Amino acid sequence: MLARQRQERILEEVRSHGGVRVSDLVSALGVSEMTVRRDITILAGQGLVARVHGGATAPSARAEEPGFTAKQLMAPDEKEAIARAAAALVAPGASVAVSAGTTTHAVAAALAEVPGLTVVTNSLPVAQALHEAWSQRPGGGSVVLTGGERTPSDALVGPVAVAALRSLHVDVLLLGVHGVDEHAGLTTPNLAEGETNRALVAAARHVVVLADSSKWGVVGLASIADLEAVDVLVTDGGLPAAAREVLAARVGRLVVAGDEVPTPLS
Repeated sequence: MLARQRQERILEEVRSHGGVRVSDLVSALGVSEMTVRRDITILAGQGLVARVHGGATAPSARAEEPGFTAKQLMAPDEKEAIARAAAALVAPGASVAVSAGTTTHAVAAALAEVPGLTVVTNSLPVAQALHEAWSQRPGGGSVVLTGGERTPSDALVGPVAVAALRSLHVDVLLLGVHGVDEHAGLTTPNLAEGETNRALVAAARHVVVLADSSKWGVVGLASIADLEAVDVLVTDGGLPAAAREVLAARVGRLVVAGDEVPTPLS
């Protein structure tokens, strides 16, 4: 396959799915990882894709809502650390709401180890991950899907999802967000997802936000909640000192993954 043919294939994958992994391209194209990375570099130089850790996304992926695959390529190590810290906040037997997103998808594996959970989610990948884990484990937890219209990030949103959430009360919400800002608070670029996330916040006794440090200062179109509505915000060590000061003063508790092992919320 000629270089131009490979690059056209990469562009097709990015346009169709919002992003693509290097490992998937190596298998699909039958070439080396070095060749794939070189093709991505050429496309990025032409402004046709954006290089990210482990692959490529659409060049505007940060400004708009990227697909689920594209989001998975962003800050994977930070998301994994945040997921482990967030799961440590959940007590056995709790009822837990989990929003859509790749950071909350990462937390699903850790939640599967907590006994007796009832998980309510509007995320198809989260529901699938927990179902697969618990189906292999007698006495595992249970999963409730909200229903609703599917978004590019595999969230279920809209009137059906909101109506389902308004009738529920959960102990803990694990909420992924597009942006965290001193003035705008928690935001998302998707209006329907913003409405559904607000319903998730209203249904929860404790609101735990999972946001890697790249989310700081990012403002999406739709508001979810003010910083004061957050009981715990879990982030990574890349968060700037000034941002830590703001968040420590505004949210109930700031947890930096790796600095401490949180105890479960009561």
